[in-house]
Amino acid sequence: QVPLVESGGGLVQAGGSLRLSCAASGRTFNSYGMAWFRQAPGKVREFVAAIRWIGGRTYYAEFVKGRFTISGDNAENTVYLQMNSLKPEDTAVYYCAARDRGGSSYDARSVYDYWGQGTQVTVSS
Repeated sequence: QVPLVESGGGLVQAGGSLRLSCAASGRTFNSYGMAWFRQAPGKVREFVAAIRWIGGRTYYAEFVKGRFTISGDNAENTVYLQMNSLKPEDTAVYYCAARDRGGSSYDARSVYDYWGQGTQVTVSS
């Protein structure tokens, strides 16, 4: 099992920014891609953004397009989520994930093999 650890969460006012980080500790870990999901209180865990290392292609949920940017370094087993123009509805626990192989369902929880513990993001109104 590959440990993933998120960091960078915190409390921010609406309109502010946060940068989340996720690191995979495995020295030889090679993932097909990584992603961010979030889960708000009383809600299901939902897809936020993903990056495919081949070609560096990125994918975003509609509700974060234009505000969030996913990036990473496959060699360092790291992924980031730059969150700008934060809204109260962005409040959630944010989780990073990694997958061993490709597929079309980049936004489905089930295709990811490794998960972090999550980092809390709270946006005040």
